[in-house]
Amino acid sequence: MQRIPMEAEREPTLEFRRVPYDDYVHASTLHSLQQPLSDDAGEMSFLVISQVMELYFGLIHFELRQLQERLRAGDVWGALAPVRRAVLHLEGLGAGWRTLSWMTPGDFNRFRTLLGEGSGFQSAMYRHLEFRLGLKTPSLIRPFRRDPGVHAALSATLAEPSVWDDVLALLAREGHDIPVELLDRDFTAEYQPHPAVEAAWVRIYRDTGPDNLPRQLGEGLTDLAEQFGEWRYRHLRAVARTMGAKVGTGGSSGMGWLRRTMERPVFPELFSARTLMD
Repeated sequence: MQRIPMEAEREPTLEFRRVPYDDYVHASTLHSLQQPLSDDAGEMSFLVISQVMELYFGLIHFELRQLQERLRAGDVWGALAPVRRAVLHLEGLGAGWRTLSWMTPGDFNRFRTLLGEGSGFQSAMYRHLEFRLGLKTPSLIRPFRRDPGVHAALSATLAEPSVWDDVLALLAREGHDIPVELLDRDFTAEYQPHPAVEAAWVRIYRDTGPDNLPRQLGEGLTDLAEQFGEWRYRHLRAVARTMGAKVGTGGSSGMGWLRRTMERPVFPELFSARTLMD
């Protein structure tokens, strides 16, 4: 009798006209994108982690767009999944700084001058991410004026409602007293916290039942805000460790700039309302 191989004993297929994995993942393309400007081994770490962070920026931005689609459709349950995924992606993004913690100022300075005026400050995808989170600064799209496609895309994201704007619109549709001036405003301007939004979240959190989806959404958004804050803090510490208070390669004040950005809260009333909760 012929013995039928068990599943674990089967050999993988080894003959392909093209490797399906590479067709899908484009791994060979990804691995061709590392083009360091020096022979310093540390630059490769810096370059790869920077590229990985760019991919995470794009992935988190994708999740925030999914979140906004669900919010605009009134699907609070469906909004919970992209929030959770975005939180986990932010954890992965923040871990990138850990892999660069070996870098001393001397390590960085061996190739820093080769970056010229290049800086993470100039990441278009990170600007999309900030705008989605409600951190609107119209002047920050100026570096992209000579790239019409990128500039137009950033201008569009800047002018759209942020995640928080869509959350407030959802709360208003569900009967919460959200002032009209918060719902019909210039979305290119930075959002200013309002006591009525605090009061709405206090009412939402009073219902501790398992079917209170807005409360679950609030907790998911709180996790998202915390992880984004953790990313910003780790960025600040990485800069402090590798270059101290030197001027950034893109001309910013480095640590001073990063400290100021940390003072701009994401989803502010989710935190201030907790002072008023029973």
